[in-house]
Amino acid sequence: MLMGSRGREAKIHYMDATFRLLSNGDHVLCAVTGVEIPLDELKYWSVARQEAYIDAAASLAAEQRGQSF
Repeated sequence: MLMGSRGREAKIHYMDATFRLLSNGDHVLCAVTGVEIPLDELKYWSVARQEAYIDAAASLAAEQRGQSF
């Protein structure tokens, strides 16, 4: 990772089973909790919503939120 990206939020394009870094950073924010997720720990995201999640529970909460309209 580039030294200038330390402490910056990365911009990511989420795809099936992978993601592409659009702008340098060392973390993303969980769309549900707002917690910083280091890129090397990022495991949960939504391709459809282009959001990252800290864990499976946050992913489920986002899915349930998206279904209630």
